[in-house]
Amino acid sequence: MNAVILCAGYATRMYPLTKNFPKPLLKIADRPVLDYLIDQIICLPSIQSIHVVCNARFFDHFVSWQKDHDHRGTFGKISVRLHNDGSTENNNRLGASADLQLALKSLDAPDKILVSGGDNIYQFPLKPLWETFLQKKHHYIVGINEKKRENLKNTGILEIDNNGRVLRLHEKPDQPISNVICPPLYFFQASVWPQLDNFLATTGIKDAPGYFIDYLCQQEPVDAFQLNASRLDIGSLEAYLQADRQMRQKLT
Repeated sequence: MNAVILCAGYATRMYPLTKNFPKPLLKIADRPVLDYLIDQIICLPSIQSIHVVCNARFFDHFVSWQKDHDHRGTFGKISVRLHNDGSTENNNRLGASADLQLALKSLDAPDKILVSGGDNIYQFPLKPLWETFLQKKHHYIVGINEKKRENLKNTGILEIDNNGRVLRLHEKPDQPISNVICPPLYFFQASVWPQLDNFLATTGIKDAPGYFIDYLCQQEPVDAFQLNASRLDIGSLEAYLQADRQMRQKLT
Protein backbone atom coordinates (compact mmCIF):
# COMPACT_ATOMS: atom_id res chain seq x y z
CA MET A 1 0.00 0.00 0.00
CA ASN A 2 1.05 3.58 -0.61
CA ALA A 3 0.83 7.11 0.72
CA VAL A 4 0.72 10.23 -1.43
CA ILE A 5 1.78 13.64 -0.11
CA LEU A 6 0.81 16.68 -2.16
CA CYS A 7 3.56 19.31 -2.07
CA ALA A 8 3.31 21.05 -5.45
CA GLY A 9 1.71 24.34 -4.41
CA TYR A 10 3.42 27.73 -4.51
CA ALA A 11 2.15 29.23 -1.21
CA THR A 12 1.77 32.71 -2.70
CA ARG A 13 0.14 33.98 0.50
CA MET A 14 3.48 33.48 2.24
CA TYR A 15 5.66 35.42 -0.21
CA PRO A 16 8.48 36.40 -0.04
CA LEU A 17 9.29 33.54 2.38
CA THR A 18 8.12 30.88 -0.08
CA LYS A 19 8.95 32.61 -3.36
CA ASN A 20 12.09 30.54 -3.78
CA PHE A 21 11.52 27.78 -1.24
CA PRO A 22 8.77 25.16 -0.81
CA LYS A 23 6.39 25.58 2.12
CA PRO A 24 6.48 21.88 3.18
CA LEU A 25 10.24 22.15 3.76
CA LEU A 26 10.10 25.29 5.91
CA LYS A 27 11.47 24.63 9.38
CA ILE A 28 9.14 24.32 12.35
CA ALA A 29 11.10 23.91 15.59
CA ASP A 30 14.20 23.23 13.45
CA ARG A 31 12.57 20.47 11.38
CA PRO A 32 10.87 20.61 7.97
CA VAL A 33 7.08 20.69 8.20
CA LEU A 34 6.98 17.58 6.01
CA ASP A 35 9.09 15.55 8.45
CA TYR A 36 6.36 15.56 11.10
CA LEU A 37 4.01 13.84 8.66
CA ILE A 38 6.70 11.44 7.46
CA ASP A 39 7.32 10.38 11.07
CA GLN A 40 3.71 9.25 11.33
CA ILE A 41 3.44 7.59 7.92
CA ILE A 42 6.52 5.39 8.23
CA CYS A 43 4.94 3.81 11.33
CA LEU A 44 1.76 2.76 9.52
CA PRO A 45 1.32 -0.97 8.87
CA SER A 46 1.33 -2.14 5.24
CA ILE A 47 2.69 1.15 3.85
CA GLN A 48 5.45 0.23 1.41
CA SER A 49 6.08 3.50 -0.39
CA ILE A 50 5.51 7.23 -0.07
CA HIS A 51 4.97 9.34 -3.18
CA VAL A 52 5.71 13.05 -2.85
CA VAL A 53 4.34 15.25 -5.64
CA CYS A 54 6.21 18.52 -6.09
CA ASN A 55 6.63 21.12 -8.82
CA ALA A 56 9.52 21.79 -11.17
CA ARG A 57 10.59 25.03 -9.50
CA PHE A 58 11.23 23.39 -6.14
CA PHE A 59 12.05 19.86 -7.28
CA ASP A 60 15.77 20.18 -6.44
CA HIS A 61 14.91 21.19 -2.87
CA PHE A 62 12.98 17.95 -2.43
CA VAL A 63 15.81 15.96 -4.01
CA SER A 64 18.17 17.39 -1.38
CA TRP A 65 15.63 16.67 1.35
CA GLN A 66 15.35 13.04 0.19
CA LYS A 67 19.11 12.58 -0.05
CA ASP A 68 19.55 13.83 3.50
CA HIS A 69 16.99 11.34 4.80
CA ASP A 70 18.46 8.52 2.72
CA HIS A 71 21.87 9.27 4.22
CA ARG A 72 20.42 9.10 7.73
CA GLY A 73 18.29 6.04 6.99
CA THR A 74 15.12 7.77 8.15
CA PHE A 75 12.76 5.93 5.84
CA GLY A 76 13.90 2.43 6.76
CA LYS A 77 12.45 -0.12 4.33
CA ILE A 78 9.87 2.31 2.95
CA SER A 79 10.71 3.72 -0.47
CA VAL A 80 10.15 7.42 -1.12
CA ARG A 81 9.56 8.53 -4.69
CA LEU A 82 9.44 12.14 -5.88
CA HIS A 83 7.11 13.16 -8.72
CA ASN A 84 7.77 16.37 -10.67
CA ASP A 85 4.47 17.70 -12.01
CA GLY A 86 6.29 20.00 -14.46
CA SER A 87 4.75 23.28 -13.33
CA THR A 88 7.03 26.27 -12.83
CA GLU A 89 4.82 28.95 -11.29
CA ASN A 90 1.45 29.46 -9.66
CA ASN A 91 -0.20 30.42 -12.94
CA ASN A 92 0.56 27.07 -14.60
CA ARG A 93 0.19 24.77 -11.58
CA LEU A 94 -1.59 21.49 -12.17
CA GLY A 95 -3.71 21.65 -9.03
CA ALA A 96 -3.98 19.21 -6.13
CA SER A 97 -6.49 16.82 -7.73
CA ALA A 98 -4.48 16.62 -10.95
CA ASP A 99 -1.32 16.07 -8.92
CA LEU A 100 -3.02 13.20 -7.10
CA GLN A 101 -3.99 11.68 -10.43
CA LEU A 102 -0.36 11.98 -11.56
CA ALA A 103 0.80 9.98 -8.54
CA LEU A 104 -1.93 7.35 -8.85
CA LYS A 105 -1.11 6.71 -12.50
CA SER A 106 2.47 5.83 -11.48
CA LEU A 107 1.26 2.94 -9.32
CA ASP A 108 0.96 -0.61 -10.61
CA ALA A 109 -2.60 -1.27 -9.49
CA PRO A 110 -5.38 0.41 -7.47
CA ASP A 111 -5.28 -0.27 -3.75
CA LYS A 112 -6.11 1.38 -0.45
CA ILE A 113 -4.16 4.62 -0.17
CA LEU A 114 -3.44 7.44 2.28
CA VAL A 115 -3.39 10.96 0.84
CA SER A 116 -2.34 14.13 2.65
CA GLY A 117 -1.30 17.67 2.02
CA GLY A 118 2.31 18.34 2.91
CA ASP A 119 1.77 21.59 4.81
CA ASN A 120 -0.12 20.32 7.87
CA ILE A 121 1.16 19.02 11.18
CA TYR A 122 -1.48 16.69 12.61
CA GLN A 123 -1.56 16.76 16.39
CA PHE A 124 -3.25 13.40 16.64
CA PRO A 125 -1.96 9.92 15.78
CA LEU A 126 -2.65 8.57 12.29
CA LYS A 127 -2.01 4.93 13.15
CA PRO A 128 -5.36 4.12 14.86
CA LEU A 129 -7.25 5.84 12.03
CA TRP A 130 -5.32 3.91 9.38
CA GLU A 131 -5.79 0.60 11.19
CA THR A 132 -9.54 1.19 11.44
CA PHE A 133 -9.71 2.16 7.77
CA LEU A 134 -7.94 -1.05 6.73
CA GLN A 135 -10.82 -3.04 8.18
CA LYS A 136 -13.51 -1.03 6.41
CA LYS A 137 -14.95 -0.89 2.89
CA HIS A 138 -15.72 2.84 2.74
CA HIS A 139 -13.56 5.88 2.12
CA TYR A 140 -12.76 7.93 5.22
CA ILE A 141 -11.88 11.55 5.81
CA VAL A 142 -11.18 13.47 9.00
CA GLY A 143 -13.51 15.96 10.64
CA ILE A 144 -12.20 18.31 13.33
CA ASN A 145 -14.33 20.64 15.43
CA GLU A 146 -13.23 24.22 14.79
CA LYS A 147 -13.82 26.52 17.77
CA LYS A 148 -13.01 29.78 16.00
CA ARG A 149 -16.01 30.84 13.92
CA GLU A 150 -13.92 33.17 11.77
CA ASN A 151 -11.88 30.22 10.45
CA LEU A 152 -14.87 28.34 9.06
CA LYS A 153 -15.17 30.42 5.88
CA ASN A 154 -11.58 29.70 4.88
CA THR A 155 -11.62 25.92 4.67
CA GLY A 156 -13.72 22.88 3.76
CA ILE A 157 -16.78 22.33 5.98
CA LEU A 158 -18.33 18.90 6.41
CA GLU A 159 -22.02 18.07 6.38
CA ILE A 160 -22.35 14.77 8.27
CA ASP A 161 -25.41 12.71 9.16
CA ASN A 162 -26.06 11.07 12.53
CA ASN A 163 -24.30 7.88 11.43
CA GLY A 164 -21.03 9.62 10.54
CA ARG A 165 -21.66 9.51 6.79
CA VAL A 166 -20.38 12.53 4.90
CA LEU A 167 -23.17 14.04 2.83
CA ARG A 168 -21.32 17.02 1.36
CA LEU A 169 -18.09 18.97 1.71
CA HIS A 170 -18.67 22.70 1.31
CA GLU A 171 -15.48 24.43 0.16
CA LYS A 172 -14.99 27.84 1.86
CA PRO A 173 -18.72 28.54 2.29
CA ASP A 174 -20.14 32.00 3.01
CA GLN A 175 -22.59 30.40 5.43
CA PRO A 176 -20.92 27.38 7.10
CA ILE A 177 -23.39 24.55 7.68
CA SER A 178 -21.41 23.14 10.62
CA ASN A 179 -18.26 23.78 12.63
CA VAL A 180 -16.56 20.58 11.43
CA ILE A 181 -13.60 21.27 9.17
CA CYS A 182 -11.86 18.80 6.87
CA PRO A 183 -8.06 18.89 6.79
CA PRO A 184 -6.31 17.51 3.68
CA LEU A 185 -6.08 13.97 5.05
CA TYR A 186 -7.91 11.22 3.18
CA PHE A 187 -8.15 7.44 3.41
CA PHE A 188 -9.22 6.12 0.01
CA GLN A 189 -10.36 2.73 -1.21
CA ALA A 190 -9.12 1.44 -4.57
CA SER A 191 -12.28 2.72 -6.27
CA VAL A 192 -10.93 6.25 -5.95
CA TRP A 193 -8.84 5.68 -9.11
CA PRO A 194 -11.75 5.72 -11.63
CA GLN A 195 -13.71 8.22 -9.55
CA LEU A 196 -10.88 10.75 -9.71
CA ASP A 197 -10.44 10.22 -13.45
CA ASN A 198 -14.14 10.79 -14.02
CA PHE A 199 -14.20 13.85 -11.76
CA LEU A 200 -11.36 15.52 -13.65
CA ALA A 201 -12.79 14.59 -17.04
CA THR A 202 -16.30 15.85 -16.31
CA THR A 203 -15.71 18.89 -14.10
CA GLY A 204 -12.33 20.21 -15.17
CA ILE A 205 -11.68 21.20 -11.54
CA LYS A 206 -8.04 20.41 -10.88
CA ASP A 207 -7.33 22.32 -7.68
CA ALA A 208 -8.83 22.46 -4.16
CA PRO A 209 -9.24 18.74 -3.36
CA GLY A 210 -12.32 19.51 -1.30
CA TYR A 211 -14.30 19.71 -4.53
CA PHE A 212 -13.29 16.15 -5.35
CA ILE A 213 -14.27 14.98 -1.87
CA ASP A 214 -17.67 16.62 -2.32
CA TYR A 215 -18.05 14.80 -5.64
CA LEU A 216 -16.87 11.48 -4.20
CA CYS A 217 -19.30 11.45 -1.28
CA GLN A 218 -22.16 11.83 -3.76
CA GLN A 219 -20.93 8.78 -5.71
CA GLU A 220 -19.80 6.36 -2.98
CA PRO A 221 -19.99 6.09 0.82
CA VAL A 222 -17.53 8.37 2.60
CA ASP A 223 -17.38 8.23 6.39
CA ALA A 224 -15.76 10.65 8.81
CA PHE A 225 -13.36 10.18 11.65
CA GLN A 226 -14.77 12.89 13.92
CA LEU A 227 -11.98 14.03 16.23
CA ASN A 228 -11.67 16.42 19.11
CA ALA A 229 -8.14 17.22 18.05
CA SER A 230 -6.15 19.88 16.27
CA ARG A 231 -3.75 20.39 13.41
CA LEU A 232 -1.26 23.10 12.52
CA ASP A 233 -2.12 24.43 9.07
CA ILE A 234 0.83 26.37 7.67
CA GLY A 235 -1.34 28.59 5.48
CA SER A 236 0.03 32.04 6.21
CA LEU A 237 3.11 33.73 7.61
CA GLU A 238 1.28 34.34 10.88
CA ALA A 239 0.22 30.67 11.10
CA TYR A 240 3.79 29.58 10.35
CA LEU A 241 5.28 31.70 13.13
CA GLN A 242 2.58 30.60 15.56
CA ALA A 243 3.17 26.93 14.69
CA ASP A 244 6.90 27.34 15.25
CA ARG A 245 6.31 28.88 18.68
CA GLN A 246 3.81 26.19 19.63
CA MET A 247 6.05 23.29 18.59
CA ARG A 248 9.07 24.78 20.37
CA GLN A 249 7.04 25.10 23.57
CA LYS A 250 5.82 21.52 23.17
CA LEU A 251 9.38 20.24 22.86
CA THR A 252 10.70 22.10 25.92
